[in-house]
This record gives sequence, structure tokens and C-alpha cells, in this order.
Amino acid sequence: MNGLLIGRFQPFHLGHLAALQFALSKVDKLWLGLGSSNKPMEKTNPFTVEERRQMILSSIDDSIKNKISIYSIPDLDNHVKWIENIDTIVPDYQIVFSNDPMTEHLYSKRNVKVLSIPFLKRNQLSGTRIRNLIYNDQKWENFVPEGTKNFLLNTSAKDHLKNL
Repeated sequence: MNGLLIGRFQPFHLGHLAALQFALSKVDKLWLGLGSSNKPMEKTNPFTVEERRQMILSSIDDSIKNKISIYSIPDLDNHVKWIENIDTIVPDYQIVFSNDPMTEHLYSKRNVKVLSIPFLKRNQLSGTRIRNLIYNDQKWENFVPEGTKNFLLNTSAKDHLKNL
């Protein structure tokens, strides 16, 4: 069985890693969608699709890499068209992993199972919070997997965020 998990992963953090592992515990293959792939780089979307892909792949074990495929998912102004567009991008899937009520509603109308993802330390693990910690030169390293931490340090993420 195949599943779909979409996120912005700005940056990829431990909550995202837990969500990915949860989803993989329910399916054989997981299509990982990098949301907002068509949005310009800005404060809320500071990392490109390729940078997010690198963060994810550097943060997961090789055994997991064989079970996932990563796709770029552009935002559209219309939710129904957004879901229809996803179907043109990713292969067939039987389960969608999401905590978004609109996504759940739209997929339920299509008889696609939607499974909620347990949040891990939601008050600490949010992309917005982690970006702010990096920007303000505060401790952020413990909120991301090692691969993401190395990527962010090696690419001078703090300077990148300050330039946006």
C-alpha cells in the first residue's frame, strides 16, 4: 500500500522525521510531497525544493530512503484543483497522512483514507519557531535531525535567513 505525506519542511525537523516514520509504519511506500514548491524564497519559505530534499535525505537512514520518493508539490489557490494536480504528480496512493481539516474533508469525498499524524512536541517543533531560533542566534540544533543540522550549518542558514 502507498501513502502520501505533504509538508513544507522549512526546515526538516524532528517532528517531521517522526511523522515520516509514523507514515512508513502504515504503508509499504511513501510519497513525500514538498509543498509550496512554486513559492519564491522568502522569510516563511527560505529553502528551495532541492535544499529541503537534501535536508530530508541527509537525515534518514538508507533503509528508509528505499521506501520513499520525493515530489515537488506546487501551491494552487483552489484546494480541489490542488488535489487534482497532486494526482498528476505522484503515483497512486491509498492513504493520505494529514492533520489539516480541509485536506481530510476533500480526500474523504474521494474515498481516500486520511490518517492523522501524532504531533511530537508541537510547541517546540515547528518550522517557524526553528527558523526564528536560527535567525536570533539561539539554540536550535536539538530540534532537527543530525543531517539537517549539518546542512543548515554548512550552508550558513543564519546568514541566509537574515538576507531574506
